[in-house]
Amino acid sequence: MNKQSCKLAVIGGGPAGLAAAQEAYQEGIEDILIIERDFELGGILQQCIHNGFGLHYFDEELTGPEYAQRFIDEIAEKGINVKLDTMVLDVTPKKKIYAVNSKEGMLEIEAEAIVLAMGCRERTRGAIGIPGTRPAGVITAGTAQRYINMEGYIPGEKVVILGSGDIGLIMARRMHLEGAEVEAVLELLPFTGGITRNVVQCLDDFDIPLRLNQTVTKIHGKDRLEAVTVAEVDDDLNPIPDTEYKIECDTLLLSVGLIPENELSQEAGVKLDNSTGGPVVNENRETNIEGIFACGNVLHVHDLVDYVTEESKIAGKAAAAYLQNQLEKREAPVELIAGDNVGYIVPQKITDKVKDRKRVDLYMRGTKPMNNVKISIIDDKEEILSKKERFVKPGEMISLPFPEKMITKLKTDQVTVQILEGGGTNEG
Repeated sequence: MNKQSCKLAVIGGGPAGLAAAQEAYQEGIEDILIIERDFELGGILQQCIHNGFGLHYFDEELTGPEYAQRFIDEIAEKGINVKLDTMVLDVTPKKKIYAVNSKEGMLEIEAEAIVLAMGCRERTRGAIGIPGTRPAGVITAGTAQRYINMEGYIPGEKVVILGSGDIGLIMARRMHLEGAEVEAVLELLPFTGGITRNVVQCLDDFDIPLRLNQTVTKIHGKDRLEAVTVAEVDDDLNPIPDTEYKIECDTLLLSVGLIPENELSQEAGVKLDNSTGGPVVNENRETNIEGIFACGNVLHVHDLVDYVTEESKIAGKAAAAYLQNQLEKREAPVELIAGDNVGYIVPQKITDKVKDRKRVDLYMRGTKPMNNVKISIIDDKEEILSKKERFVKPGEMISLPFPEKMITKLKTDQVTVQILEGGGTNEG
């Protein structure tokens, strides 16, 4: 066993891990090790060659590889240690990491702090249980993206896409631009799972039909996919008899949700949130295990990488503060509860005292599309803060700044955040 040590280990070299490592370095921690299982840094950004990245964080429009390269260059410039092609096998509650690569063999890495930044993976056909044969041509949208953008292969010529998440929407446009016929994007729910910008730019601009309240009920074909049967669904999302129809196609791309990769988190004893699939964290993105932090899509699935970067910098800065013994806990933690029409909240609790902090940003998603809403924080049955929005959609994350001066004056140790329709707008 090859034994090593470091002050801060960052597991995952995607946008979350890179931003966390960069921030920790800037806060004075130089002994950092990034562990990445792929052959290069950048994570999923390397296959996202479309533009639209960086509008919030860099105030300019970049492709995925361009966005990633800015952080990769900084990591190299700072001399932060990186292990590529290295698979982490286990993380213990005492912050020991067991990993393996072909050059060094088995590794035991003892870290004083850890940032979990493993990202997420796509749900597959097996996860949603579509009946029928098992021919070639049924793959996830992200796999198709890698085939086209990195490997140089087009997975099919006549395509149906199931699921209207952002990856599915982007791949509808990508397949169309590569010459494939995109027959339809099907969505089980009565609303899309992606952000509005992608619905407009990826479907509407290319006249690709979006069919809501529909799903694939059967797959046809022996060696290669030949067709799919589609049916409308009722309010309980069950297929409606006699609404079935067939679409001939050779490729079915699945964009049916993302799952945070938290197997290592569980091994380490990190408590997970059933709503997000990611760790329960405080405002500094620290988990229930002191010195283990989480950020990015392993914490909760983001719609924009810019937000991943912002969040990961919080985790990186806090990890540095932990290593420098600068984190101070409140006497009593504040628990944040997802109330009416709120799918989840991150962070789930506020536990730390931070000098000169102005606010804690709360991130959440609505459970359904709503117009003219009011987002409220309730303490002791009293509304202490509200924000009006023209609309909310589940596919688009909402942020709500919670001022420190309100946090320090809370009457209870449990506050609820709710979204109510008909609350008015910010206009006027």
